[in-house]
Amino acid sequence: MSDNQATMSYRVILETTKGRVVIQVYRDWAPLGADRFRELVEAGYYSDIAFFRVLPGFVAQFGISGDPELSSQWRERAITDDPSKTSNTRGTITFAMAGPDTRTTQLFINYGNNARLDGMGFAPFAEVVEGMEHIDALFSGYGEGAPHGRGPDQGRLHREGNAYLRADFPKLDYLISASIVDGA
Repeated sequence: MSDNQATMSYRVILETTKGRVVIQVYRDWAPLGADRFRELVEAGYYSDIAFFRVLPGFVAQFGISGDPELSSQWRERAITDDPSKTSNTRGTITFAMAGPDTRTTQLFINYGNNARLDGMGFAPFAEVVEGMEHIDALFSGYGEGAPHGRGPDQGRLHREGNAYLRADFPKLDYLISASIVDGA
């Protein structure tokens, strides 16, 4: 058993442009997701990452690196799905995906009761335990991403990074850093 697997629960501090958010990760909810998240946090992946898709009442999505080179290193490193053991309720955190077994780096924080996602493979692995008011305050004025809305195009974000976002979507909020604070 790896050190990651030995830790059943741990806390992570997210420093955002709106304030500090503390999340509790529960490995028994979704072990593969919890382990991947820990790997990404320990690698420093979640630094200067935009909340690029913020849809009030639904989700705040983030996890595409603002550095295109770093993004490309992780983009194809998908992990298998975990079964959903916990519902997508307000404050839970789940990996985004494009279909079965496509989870890589993108996450979303649920704004409301999104239980309809439970049967679609979206398995929460953590929850916000402090600072949800900062997630609620994230800028949401751009709406859904291209091509269905006026928000950022994920393909361009992968290719061009934060330079694209800062030029075309200057009001976005960012995850400045993420660090494990206990359960290490």
